[in-house]
Amino acid sequence: MSNEIAVIPQVKPSALAVMAGRINVEPSKLHSTLKNTVFKGATDDELLALVVTANTYELNPLLKELYAFPKKGGGIAPMVGVDGWIKIANRQPNFDGMDVEVYGDGKTPTHATGTIYLKDRSHPVRVTEYFEECKRGTEPWNQMPRRMLRNKAIIQSIRLAFGVSGIHDEDEARDIGGRQAQAPTYEKPVFKRLIDPEDNIPMLPDPRLLDAVPAFTPDTPQKQLQAAIADAGVLEGAFIKQLKAIAPTLIGKSKLITELSDEAAEKALAEIHSILAEEVAE
Repeated sequence: MSNEIAVIPQVKPSALAVMAGRINVEPSKLHSTLKNTVFKGATDDELLALVVTANTYELNPLLKELYAFPKKGGGIAPMVGVDGWIKIANRQPNFDGMDVEVYGDGKTPTHATGTIYLKDRSHPVRVTEYFEECKRGTEPWNQMPRRMLRNKAIIQSIRLAFGVSGIHDEDEARDIGGRQAQAPTYEKPVFKRLIDPEDNIPMLPDPRLLDAVPAFTPDTPQKQLQAAIADAGVLEGAFIKQLKAIAPTLIGKSKLITELSDEAAEKALAEIHSILAEEVAE
């Protein structure tokens, strides 16, 4: 009788399976959907690299938190919108808040400064971005220069504070690609009581662009709430912030929808359904 212990090799799930489990989609359906929508034109190797990047930063490409953008001479560059960058910051254990100031009179700003506070450092990280250096001739920059410069300061301060690498913002992706990127569409939020349009909160791209995304049934109040605000194009962090201002005791210290209690998520859903009913009535 042998005393040797048989060692059974552990099979690690693929990067695609990890993402599929994280966002509750079948792996095979997720693969075809990514290839036909947000990662369209990517080879299997490029898709794998993009999926690994998305998993590294816990981003959801189906919610347009990460895009695939063609590079000069071939290949794909991972592009992340401002909502994705904010989600990255909120998930850092030493993140202790952020301030952004936009300077300049009138519609055209001069510069913007983003400040990141860290729990493990005595001094904050500050980054200043200048309008003359950042502006582009695109529709978002022409229509919303202050918001776009604000977003640029947010992204660069997050990148410096947390050492984020391997991903690009929209303007950087355009520079790498050498041609016009498809600019995300910014819309006013649906939930009028919960989100104030004057807050200049950056919106997710138009959810109607996600018609090809496979449908799934959220099985918890938290997932149902995430699906509802994603459909409206509202940032999760901004939604939680406004919700906390309305019901601080109910929300507590939650910073993400997944951290909400069932009671809090259900009450938020009820509020959303009430507001949508009013929108239809109007």
